[in-house]
Amino acid sequence: MPKIQYNQAINQTLHQLMKKDPRVFLIGQGVTSPWYVGQTTNGLLDKFGSRRVIDTPVSENGITGVAVGAALAAMRPILIFPRMDFMYYAMDQLVNHAGSWHYMFGGQLNVPLTVWAIINRGGEQAAQHSQSLQAMLSHIPGFKVVMPSTAYDAKGLLVSAVEDDDPVIYIDDRWLYELEDDVPEELYSIPIGEGMIRRKGKNITVAASSYMVTEAIKAADSLADEGIDVEVIDLRSLKPLDKQILINSVKKTGRFIIVDAGWPSSGIGAEVSAIVGSEAFEYLNAPIMRVSLPDSPAPASSPLEAVYYPKAKTIVSKIRELVPK
Repeated sequence: MPKIQYNQAINQTLHQLMKKDPRVFLIGQGVTSPWYVGQTTNGLLDKFGSRRVIDTPVSENGITGVAVGAALAAMRPILIFPRMDFMYYAMDQLVNHAGSWHYMFGGQLNVPLTVWAIINRGGEQAAQHSQSLQAMLSHIPGFKVVMPSTAYDAKGLLVSAVEDDDPVIYIDDRWLYELEDDVPEELYSIPIGEGMIRRKGKNITVAASSYMVTEAIKAADSLADEGIDVEVIDLRSLKPLDKQILINSVKKTGRFIIVDAGWPSSGIGAEVSAIVGSEAFEYLNAPIMRVSLPDSPAPASSPLEAVYYPKAKTIVSKIRELVPK
């Protein structure tokens, strides 16, 4: 099985999906710019042409309306937001239309739309170019929300998103693009709504998504020499969320930390904490802890970014607070 990078897995998947199904097309800003989308769309324009790889003007609301309309007409658009921050401009089309049409039409029409949102962090990009909006999008009825953390999952979840008959928000993080993984060449899918145990342990459960899974595994590995055995769960899907994998793990470990690279107030960490607190409370031997961004906009300074973004050492300190020596 070949080992390829995360961004290469996305590129490979796009080529294969567009070859397999003529209804699939890519639309958004910068789709023909290798730099702008992290090499994920290399070769698509040459192979499929400008009718299926559509580089658009800067008009997020208009572009989204086009994609929603195409989905209603039985196409399978992949709508890309190379900087997730600017999805705010498209919220009317997403929330009032894409997320609601299936319900409002009494189930007679589907909206098979994949919204591919890329998080850009670090590099002093500051508040308007560093946001991760997974909590906001998970709050909206009608959407499924996934955040792959590995190249293998990047491919499998993208296939599932495009083949789904409902709108799927597919969120990736540029910090993952150079990570390598074993990825089959053929198409395969990963069921939306299923988490995965990335590392088995017995002393404490750490659940995370996207790039924070990598940081959680680093934290767990660094604590192994101290005799602290950490179980790491990759949520993979934020909506629907795999509640059972969380509950089963907490039953075993008795301690729980949720790690989310979003803001804490009303965020994914709060939602997951509420689920564990209400459905696995009797198994907890310590309070639930959360790791998240500070409740403030992202700074435009490298020294401040080093403090602002949680890393493995942040998770390690929380684990040490919960696990008795």
